[in-house]
Amino acid sequence: MNKIRCAVYTRKSTEEGLDQEFNSLDAQYEACTAYIASQKHEGWKLLSQRYDDGGISGGTLDRPQMQRLLSDIDTGRIDMIVVYKIDRLTRSLADFAKLVERMEVAGCSFVSVTQSFNTSSSMGRLTLNMLLSFAQFEREVTAERIRDKIAASKKKGLWMGGLAPLGYDPHPDKTRRELVVNEAEAETVRKVFQLYLGEGCLNATMQAATKAGLRTKRRTFADGRTQGGTAFGRGLLHALLTNPVYRGLIRHKDKIWPGVHPAIIDDDLWDAVQTKLQAASAKRRGVKKINQGVTDAPLLGKLRDDAGERLTPTHTKRHNRIFRYYVSNGYVTGKPRPDGWRLPAKQLEDVVAQSVADHLLHHAKSLTVVQTGSANQMRAAGKSATSLAKQIQQKGIACAAAAIDHGTISKGQLDIALDRDVLAELLECRSGDLTPTMLTNSTMFTMRRRGMGMKIVAGDRKPDPDQTLIRALQNAHHWADSLKSGKSVKQIAADYNCSDSYMRRIVPLATLSPDLQQAILGGTQHKDLTLEKLIRANIPLDWAAQEKQFGNAN
Repeated sequence: MNKIRCAVYTRKSTEEGLDQEFNSLDAQYEACTAYIASQKHEGWKLLSQRYDDGGISGGTLDRPQMQRLLSDIDTGRIDMIVVYKIDRLTRSLADFAKLVERMEVAGCSFVSVTQSFNTSSSMGRLTLNMLLSFAQFEREVTAERIRDKIAASKKKGLWMGGLAPLGYDPHPDKTRRELVVNEAEAETVRKVFQLYLGEGCLNATMQAATKAGLRTKRRTFADGRTQGGTAFGRGLLHALLTNPVYRGLIRHKDKIWPGVHPAIIDDDLWDAVQTKLQAASAKRRGVKKINQGVTDAPLLGKLRDDAGERLTPTHTKRHNRIFRYYVSNGYVTGKPRPDGWRLPAKQLEDVVAQSVADHLLHHAKSLTVVQTGSANQMRAAGKSATSLAKQIQQKGIACAAAAIDHGTISKGQLDIALDRDVLAELLECRSGDLTPTMLTNSTMFTMRRRGMGMKIVAGDRKPDPDQTLIRALQNAHHWADSLKSGKSVKQIAADYNCSDSYMRRIVPLATLSPDLQQAILGGTQHKDLTLEKLIRANIPLDWAAQEKQFGNAN
């Protein structure tokens, strides 16, 4: 009798109750293991590995244990997936279609212990699709109900959770959704408002606050972690000075409602500070001609370096020409770091724009712009993404800046996060329909000296074959074939005039995944992947694990 290797997958959408000794995941697992035991006469065997995703929605497949389960399915380690209910696996029809296709390729099946149907017949598949349609509908209705509840509660002035701002603490009675004033911190808030009113400039206020010893809110979490208690940065100052909660109000998206908590800042001080902020903002954001049509930096306030410093726009003038740059904020405040960035503005803006355009085109081509909807809706979203990408390629950063929420530049990499609402508006779709991967993008990024200047190198690099690595890969295949033919290690080592130990370290290269081998031959492997790194590493047999360890070949 053939053994059927069974893996149990469990999931819970919220983290509520997961800290209990016996929680929902355990209950699902127990029911599934009992079902597998009842099928012992059919050859079913429970695998010891558990796949539990706690506190993660079923609306996406981007779950740690789900991804590990799929990896094990691809490598042929699992014959049957057992779940408590179908909606534990996914609540999305589109994702379910991908799962079924992937499982069919690997020869894997699945079963729900509480829902009996046979997917080998057209009626069974119809029943399954109907169940999933209701599961997806339930998830969307639940999400809408939660959003409506939050909106209605904030309209009544209630504090709906999250981290309390400096100057307030959550009410000690957990049933009361409101803030109470923390008098010590409230005094800090008042001093910050008075300092800005006197200085009229965020940078000067930041320096004055640091000199006065003012600090951000210090928080201690349940697991013992601490956060805050540091000097104010420019961004934190601006957020504090524009937060309507200090005026006794509650903000929900673009609307503001009277709150049930007391105000810390009186109306006169609030209005005076807002007037100054708006005047400074209008002056800074206004179009400023610095040289024949060159305008102020469109990436202002959107990028940070790997140390968390904002990249601030600046410029120099040489021979009656303006040269724009983005520099780490330390250069502006007089505290530059040795590893701070000083980037030519036009090159950086072009790189960011091209990165966003390439990101949109990739998702448009793979029809992964939205995660729900019919095939026609997915194609329509793909066409919108393609159109937006072409606009960005033609018009540059001016067309892409609005969609960028924030970004980080580090050595070797540029990470960009897109604004969900703005991107959805540009693509003419609902923000909740966008796939999570649409909102993040990473690309290679480095600086190289070119003559007297610096050049940004970003995106896909040109192939750079490593001949040493290629020769070693060729030898690995030759020696592996010789071993299969019956030759001993000593015979092969003597034929190739090398040591036994060297040969034993090279032969495992023949087990690399086809994608990695193709990348090595084409010179597109990860830039840090060398022969020395490979022979020192313990190469896993799982191809997916190899690509994760040595850099995805794609």
